[in-house]
Amino acid sequence: MPVIDVHTHMFTTKWLELLQREGGIYNIQTRPDGQREIFRGNTPVVLPQKGHFNWELRIAHMDQAGIDISVVSLTCPNVYWGGEEVSVQAAREANDNVADAQSRYPDRIRWFASLPWEYPQRAVEELERSCAKGAVGVMVLANVAGKSLTDPMFAPVWKAIDDRKLPVLVHPTDPPGVDLMDMTKFDLSWSVGFMFDTTLAITRMIFEGFFDQYPNLKVIASHGGGTLPYLVGRFEKGDEVELAQRRQMKRKPTDYLRHIYYDSITYDLGALQYLISVVGADHVMLGTDWPHWVHDTKGAFANTARLPREQMTAVRGDNAMRVFGF
Repeated sequence: MPVIDVHTHMFTTKWLELLQREGGIYNIQTRPDGQREIFRGNTPVVLPQKGHFNWELRIAHMDQAGIDISVVSLTCPNVYWGGEEVSVQAAREANDNVADAQSRYPDRIRWFASLPWEYPQRAVEELERSCAKGAVGVMVLANVAGKSLTDPMFAPVWKAIDDRKLPVLVHPTDPPGVDLMDMTKFDLSWSVGFMFDTTLAITRMIFEGFFDQYPNLKVIASHGGGTLPYLVGRFEKGDEVELAQRRQMKRKPTDYLRHIYYDSITYDLGALQYLISVVGADHVMLGTDWPHWVHDTKGAFANTARLPREQMTAVRGDNAMRVFGF
């Protein structure tokens, strides 16, 4: 089976230029080491690298690492800024860029569509356009400009995705309130805030019965699910003491944790092994986070190599083949 990386990112120069002009609270600052980084106010968001813009460099990295297929997505802050027309323009720019790359590297590149979620009708239109151009799924941030993914305004978008039975990569960004929680220094917004963002988003989905409402969704929780696996016991106890009249989900929390999918980006073998012990090896897929400054391609291969062989092959490619239908 081929090795498939389901969590790897891209930018385009035009997208970055548009963000600089129309990004509002998003801005670019120079770090002490001279690198230019995207900030939300004074909170660091993402550090662009050469590999974010260069497809030849990406293919060379894949060849060197032994990755056969990369499922590429735009990362935070995605396209949730600048108003309706700017958001649509940013989404089209990002999606067209990856569609073009897939046409140039048809055996190597697949992609998640970015959508202007704040404008549901336009988002559905972009979903249809992107799928026609080859998108195999959707990427959404764990909060859309501060709004929860279960907000009723997004229902038309979720229905359209559910109707197509598409995988959805839920990727964190800075959660609302990072400045109030003093996460703007030491990259705490990344190490703690990102994990919190994913965990809260998926927990809401579970307890609000979201996966019962949209049974065909194949949600992929980024970075090993944040802290979701570690909280399994707390979720079960919380459900045990919940008032019956307030309960919205039809199954147990653990059932939903084993219903969704995860990438392998934990940076730690023990954490990966624990994730598998909770959700099963058939629900974890390889991720590298390349080309981010914090990418872990070597760790992705080293940690999966230490799993039992059947688990290793499942995580490295078999599961993605099944989920994406490659």
